[in-house]
Amino acid sequence: MRLKILNTKEKKQIENYLKKRFGIHKIPGILLKRGEERIFLFSGEINLKKIIELDEKILLERVGIYFAKLINNEPKLSLEGVQILKNQIKDNIFEINKNQAEKWMAGQELNIKTKKRGFIIIKYQEDLLGCGKASEEKITNFIPKSRRLKLK
Repeated sequence: MRLKILNTKEKKQIENYLKKRFGIHKIPGILLKRGEERIFLFSGEINLKKIIELDEKILLERVGIYFAKLINNEPKLSLEGVQILKNQIKDNIFEINKNQAEKWMAGQELNIKTKKRGFIIIKYQEDLLGCGKASEEKITNFIPKSRRLKLK
């Protein structure tokens, strides 16, 4: 499966969702898609034509950083995506305490009633800890196993 460079309309759809959900106005770079759901952000010096040529010759695993995953056509920001956009994120931020932050970083769901639904940004003090999905009773955690803290 080849990399697909998202066109202006496709990028705008993602920006519009992120604007409505989090108050984000601009994604700084080019968005590329691998498969049906993985989105990467690239802002390097290589031009798009060269990226396509390389992908045709050696099948690039990724270009740029893992930015988001499409879940039911809604982008869920990766940890890196949240960090890149942290200065723009204004809405749907849910603040947690130290104990909850430790559980979150260990990959556990948080059994909290947030009064929110859908993707939210988790915040502890001044740090944004990623993106979760809020439902009536809990916040689902998406931190990859390889990045989770080990609790004693």
